[in-house]
Amino acid sequence: MLGVLSALGTIAVVVGVGWFVGRTGVLGEGAQRVLAATAFTVATPALLVDTIAGADLHLLVSRSALVTFASTTVVALLAATVLGLVRRRPAGDVVVGVLASSYVNAGNIGIPLTAYLLGSIVSVVPPTLYQQLVLGPLALVVLDAQQRRRLDASVATPTARRRFATLRTVVRRTLRNPVIIGTLVGLALAALPWAVPEVVLQPLHLLGAAAPPLALLTFGMSLAAPRVAAERAPRGDVALVAVLRSVVHPALGIGLGTLVGLEGDALLAVAVVSALPTAQNVLVYAIQYRHGTALARDAGLVTTVLAVPALLVVAALLG
Repeated sequence: MLGVLSALGTIAVVVGVGWFVGRTGVLGEGAQRVLAATAFTVATPALLVDTIAGADLHLLVSRSALVTFASTTVVALLAATVLGLVRRRPAGDVVVGVLASSYVNAGNIGIPLTAYLLGSIVSVVPPTLYQQLVLGPLALVVLDAQQRRRLDASVATPTARRRFATLRTVVRRTLRNPVIIGTLVGLALAALPWAVPEVVLQPLHLLGAAAPPLALLTFGMSLAAPRVAAERAPRGDVALVAVLRSVVHPALGIGLGTLVGLEGDALLAVAVVSALPTAQNVLVYAIQYRHGTALARDAGLVTTVLAVPALLVVAALLG
């Protein structure tokens, strides 16, 4: 229990520093976007290469990993269905809502939490890989397409040739995306038959270590920004994300894990990872692509608060 509270307390302190920095304006106007861009283009790709390069890819076919993949996919589909078909949100906002519902904070919360509760951080590798190899690239493809569509909004209805050129541009932009590049490079290094020399990974350790605090500082600064009605996320969208993230996902993890025969620490690991709050990377992506920023910000705050009782219940039931 103390491990849960300690990890979340540390996060709260860093977010509080970001709020103070944003409130006082000591970093100047536009600092939030600069920090978000730094996290997106430099620190996060380095963290991905560093994390994935050292991962055992056999973890991707374990029962625990399959439960994580299945439960995350179900949550993502539920969010997409409700936000897109029921609440009729724009495609970019739907993507951010899907990420806020399914993209867990496996790094700066999951790592210390699983290390304390389980004595190992191996359980955060499958969700990290799934998020960065599947959810992240798919989301960024849509967001890149939406960004391109905005740029072409003044052009008349595109011809077949123009549509093909637009598709080619989206693919090219997607393959140049720093997050996707970091993921692919990490996967290639992990597949090598030999270990990557430590001297190569050391700069990535250093740069990657900046990703979690940069994301948390960005989150804190977003909370300090004055809000107007147009910048407030719809309460229904926030409530949907909060329920999916803090209730449905953990319940699915426990149910599917029990169904495939997981027990003990294996089941606890799946449940703990499923109950983690929304990753702050979602806000970084939202700011970068200017879609769903208010939803990403509010979902990050609400799910982080709800993670305390959710994780305590999981630890009490399965620990």
